[in-house]
Amino acid sequence: MSDPTVFENLKVAFENHIYDLDNLEQTVHILHRKDQLDLAVMAREFTIRFTRVGFPSVIVDLKLHSSLKELADEILEIQDMDPGCTLTLLVRTFIQDVEKECEEIASILRTVWENDISYTQTLSFRHEQTEPGFMNRINIHFKPKLTEEHMGEIGAFLKSVLDMMEQIGEVS
Repeated sequence: MSDPTVFENLKVAFENHIYDLDNLEQTVHILHRKDQLDLAVMAREFTIRFTRVGFPSVIVDLKLHSSLKELADEILEIQDMDPGCTLTLLVRTFIQDVEKECEEIASILRTVWENDISYTQTLSFRHEQTEPGFMNRINIHFKPKLTEEHMGEIGAFLKSVLDMMEQIGEVS
């Protein structure tokens, strides 16, 4: 039997930490999870969606992704390759004042994550929407690739995610 892949080990670690935040610490509510194998491109993706207790209007999808190349480099033990996974967050929240709130959110992201991310904020509204405001979808892409060396940092990372969620929840 082969060893679990970097993706599998990181997925289990993130899943365990987040379920502990839900069940033991009761600081988040898990809304959904998805563990997907894309057979068309032989990629893996794990997504877990949750909200922060006290801030239900801020929803986060944490996504861990591993491509075929990453999996192949690891399984075939290709030399000088450091297999890992990409990590993204999709944050959804409702905002009213586009200019003010988007800049406040951008400032929060720069403060919490410094130079480790790239991000976009995409605003939308439903046709015939009766309430004022926009859905803000914040896509956060972490620049460094995650490896098993990052396992010890998952708890601190998730604390930063929770802090970010709280700060974003206080904006609107």
